[in-house]
Amino acid sequence: MEECEKNLSSTPYDDVFRTLLTDCSSLIIPVINEAFGEHYSEDEAVEPEPNEHFLNRQDGEQEERVTDSCFWILKKRYHVECQSTLDNTMIVRMFEYDSQIALTHHQLEDQVLTVRFPESAVMYLRHSSRTADEMQIRILTRGGEVSYGIPVMKVQNYSLDEIFEKRLLFLLPFYLFRYERQFGEMNGSEQKLVLLKNDYERIRQHLIGLEEAGQLTSYSKVLIVDMIYKVMENLAVRYPTVQKGVKAVMGGKVLDHEAKRIKQSGVEEGRKEGRIEGRKEGRMEGRIEGRAEGRAEGSLDTLVTSMRNLMKNLSVSADEAMKLLGVAESMKPKLKTML
Repeated sequence: MEECEKNLSSTPYDDVFRTLLTDCSSLIIPVINEAFGEHYSEDEAVEPEPNEHFLNRQDGEQEERVTDSCFWILKKRYHVECQSTLDNTMIVRMFEYDSQIALTHHQLEDQVLTVRFPESAVMYLRHSSRTADEMQIRILTRGGEVSYGIPVMKVQNYSLDEIFEKRLLFLLPFYLFRYERQFGEMNGSEQKLVLLKNDYERIRQHLIGLEEAGQLTSYSKVLIVDMIYKVMENLAVRYPTVQKGVKAVMGGKVLDHEAKRIKQSGVEEGRKEGRIEGRKEGRMEGRIEGRAEGRAEGSLDTLVTSMRNLMKNLSVSADEAMKLLGVAESMKPKLKTML
């Protein structure tokens, strides 16, 4: 981020990053695999932690630091920052954030303070020839030297083929940065704009293909398109022809965060269908590219109706619908035969 202190506002690109991470957390897993050489399944849980951290100053006041992200995958804590401008102080801020995250989760026993630094990376939306592939932090103490690297992802370097092959769908809203230096020429030349339109036609077709193959939910597809529009409207604000070119390919603007409306309507309809007398109350937490919380109640017949509504509205499988409704394992075989 340009600056992560509380008194400064974030950029639209930070908002896109956080929206993707919050609403479709599984999309970050291929990014982590790419940055750190991991091999996580996209089904792994992404457990978020608070992004706000507080520094105690000498005057007794506290200063807030807000990171772009902090989350767990299995037994590792990750910290990823989205940076849209070149900034020589980025590595200093990364050390500040990492230190504060480590202190927030410290262990103190018998006057021994133990801190564990997170696995950190920076996602640069813009870069130059001087931008390193990895930042290095070296700490010198009288007890010895400690150093660690911070991987740098350069979004503009990723072609569509590489994004599709590695399932880096999280990067698609930021793909337009790849063409930023050509906006002036494209704005006055339909011939040059064709290259951009062809790429966004490929994006549209790829997302549709993943949805039809059951590899991407309708919710995630709509959210990605929604975020593509948000980046476009800010990055190409002075280039109306470029905006029109993307809109002509991707379709009408997704209004009022349509993805959230689709997801919520499906969950609410399922809840309504599931309420009958004698219902058994319980708390469920389901996850389909994001989180939905609610109560699932009812007889087998009512649960089947709820499942059908969710499968229709969210384009999810029977297993995903049962997960969303918090169905007990013992009930799943019976429900599948009733669909």
